[in-house]
Amino acid sequence: MRITGDQTGLAIEGRLDVRSAADARAFLHAAVDGGQGDLVLDLGRLEFWDATGLGVIMGTHRRAGRIGRRLVLRAVPAQLQRLLVATRLHRILAVEGAVADPYGSTLPALGPAQAAPLALPSV
Repeated sequence: MRITGDQTGLAIEGRLDVRSAADARAFLHAAVDGGQGDLVLDLGRLEFWDATGLGVIMGTHRRAGRIGRRLVLRAVPAQLQRLLVATRLHRILAVEGAVADPYGSTLPALGPAQAAPLALPSV
């Protein structure tokens, strides 16, 4: 896994899985803590992810929300887009654009205006 970028835009390349989760989490959380406004996470070069990787993305989303920022996913691979729709996480996460399904249909555009804020419990 390789992450490049700064506090406003990052790109993940390779795998986001149980092996890379700790490093990815530390990098993403530092980017959230060190910036302001939207943090755009480009997933166009993401080759593989697992449930742990998805957990890293959700944790980053929650952390950003706590400090008044928003995580925006860009160039989400079609398979991950389908997973977000199937798990209804597309209702929580901000995802830019529509992704063409390999079977010919197009998944709904999940733009930032459709992303619902995540309600966080009081601590």
